[in-house]
Amino acid sequence: MFGLALAAPPGPMNAVIAEESVVYGWSSGFRAGLGAFTADFVFFVLALVGVVAFVERFPTVRAVMVGIGGVLMLYFAVGAVRSASESFRDGSLADDSAGFRKAFALALTNPYQILFWLTIGVGLLEPGTVDVLSQTPYVGDELVGRLVVETGSPALLIGFFGGILLWVSGFPAALVTAERRVESLAPVVAGASGLVLGGFGVAFLYDAATQLL
Repeated sequence: MFGLALAAPPGPMNAVIAEESVVYGWSSGFRAGLGAFTADFVFFVLALVGVVAFVERFPTVRAVMVGIGGVLMLYFAVGAVRSASESFRDGSLADDSAGFRKAFALALTNPYQILFWLTIGVGLLEPGTVDVLSQTPYVGDELVGRLVVETGSPALLIGFFGGILLWVSGFPAALVTAERRVESLAPVVAGASGLVLGGFGVAFLYDAATQLL
C-alpha cells in the first residue's frame, strides 16, 4: 500500500513512464519505471549510510540538485512533445536504455523524492510508526490516520519496493492496452507528458532559484 500510494499519483516520473509506454511499448515503459525504482533504491542505501542526512544539512546542495532536475525536465519535455506525432505501432524503435536513463536522472533530482528520503524515508529504517496515506502527494491531508504501519521492519521495506515494482509494471501495461484500443491515444499521452514535464521543470527551477537567492 505504501509503495503504491507513493508511486501512483500523477507527476514527472509517471509522465516519463506514460510517454515511453505509448510511444515505444510496454518494455520501454517498464524500463523507465525501473529507472525511478532504482533511484529510490539508491536513496534508500544513501539513507542507510547517512549521506541523505548530509544533504539535509546543506540546502545549497539540494537547491543545485533541484535546479538540475528542472533543466532535465524541460529538455525531456521537448522530446516528449516531438514524440507526440509517433506511435509505437509505426515501427519506432527506442534505445533499450534511454527510458531507464531518463527516469533515473530525473528521479535523482526530483525534490519530491529527495524530500521523502530526507524525512519519511529515513524514518522507515528506524523502529516506530508511519502514517502511510498521509504522505500521498496532493491528497495526504485528507487521509491522515487511515493506514498507520510499524517501521524498521524488513517486511515494510520489501513491501514498499514491491508496491513500486507492481505500479511500474502494471501502469505501462494498462497504457499499452488502452493505446491498442484507441490508436490516437499515443500522441495525446506523449503531448500531455510533455506538458507535465515542462510544468514541473519550471516549478523545479523556480524552487531552486528561490533557495539559492
